[in-house]
Amino acid sequence: MNTEDEKKLLIALQNDVNINAAFTELVTLYKERLYWHIRNMVKNHNDADDVLQNVFIKVYKNIQKFKGESKLYSWMYRIATNESITFLNKRAKKFNISNEELKQQLIDNLESDVYFEGDEIQLKLQKAIATLPPKQQQVFNMKYFQELKYQEISEILETSEGALKASYHLASKKIEAFLKAN
Repeated sequence: MNTEDEKKLLIALQNDVNINAAFTELVTLYKERLYWHIRNMVKNHNDADDVLQNVFIKVYKNIQKFKGESKLYSWMYRIATNESITFLNKRAKKFNISNEELKQQLIDNLESDVYFEGDEIQLKLQKAIATLPPKQQQVFNMKYFQELKYQEISEILETSEGALKASYHLASKKIEAFLKAN
């Protein structure tokens, strides 16, 4: 979506008369991209759907407060990231386990997930990604799976492009080492 179209959509979203039609357009435009971002974090299809629904509820409730200091998609991506992290933290707390133990369970459950379409190599890649620190996981997922540019990731994560390039490079090296060892 170009900047001009985004501005028009934002005006419609912040106009009480047009908000429902504009919001439907927003959901149509971004639901798939946000779903895969969330899915990469929470691993489970049903959980990703639940988190995505929460994201759109937050967007709807807070769209009037959006000032346009970043792109609309970047703002929603941050909300999706925060909602996913909150979801994972609550899930770990609920089961009285660490976040690392939860990540391992989620990866282990991928094999039996009917919505997981990956093969053995994809499963190994997911296991390798799970070994990364959270920030490196985010950067790797955004760059590798969602093919975002460093500038877009920088806007979303509010981090310099140089730091992101370093994180991605380190993540790639760690993943490569994991895959060679396993």
